[in-house]
Amino acid sequence: MKHWLAISMIALNVNAGMIEYKAGDTTCEGYLVGDTAPGRRPGVLVVHDWMGLGKFSMAKADELAKMGYVALAVDIYGKGVRPANPKEAGEQAGKFKSDRALLRARILAGLDVLKKSEHVDPKRIAAIGYCFGGTTVLELARSGADIAGVVSFHGGLETPTPADAKNIKCKVLALHGADDPYVPPAEVAAFESEMTKAGVDWQLIVYGGAVHAFTNPGAGNDNSKGAAYNERADKRSWEAMKQFFAENFR
Repeated sequence: MKHWLAISMIALNVNAGMIEYKAGDTTCEGYLVGDTAPGRRPGVLVVHDWMGLGKFSMAKADELAKMGYVALAVDIYGKGVRPANPKEAGEQAGKFKSDRALLRARILAGLDVLKKSEHVDPKRIAAIGYCFGGTTVLELARSGADIAGVVSFHGGLETPTPADAKNIKCKVLALHGADDPYVPPAEVAAFESEMTKAGVDWQLIVYGGAVHAFTNPGAGNDNSKGAAYNERADKRSWEAMKQFFAENFR
């Protein structure tokens, strides 16, 4: 697996797999990984959880690259903005959840970088996200982005603008923990109604016994805390994503 040291279309400072790109006036720093052999291949955006770009989302990008995709683990918060604790993470995530236009602008900037890569087929791009990142990829879909699909792993499903679902052009897959206290049944029902009314090609898979952050081993194993790792749900959700990609990247 090769780590890119340059992207020819965009003037960026690059260090190993790290790239800088602009989102408006903000400099963001993402992680790009993929095979640079001749030819174009599907691309996947990976959106971090509320702790910002780090080892977890970068490892997911590495896994996707091994599967033959070009992956960009994006940076929603901006270069150098890496929360040190849950309090700081909550403040950062809250900033973007309360300003969905800003959230969409940040993820669209990452999408633009991936689409311009000479190694990516711009007609075969998807986005996946974890927790806060799940919320983000759903907002990317609601923005009307021309992509193949989005996958939310234990992400927030709510939006202040449910009518924007009419803009969705891609397929949607939401992977949800049945016992997630942060995404209660009413929010799930509202999401189902939103997608159905808009005529979206959507799927919702619910994993029994799973709570928030069920894909993250760093979340521990105590469901009573509301966020915990669940190995079965983690493996099943990854397989669901792979099947979703197989369908959409034909």
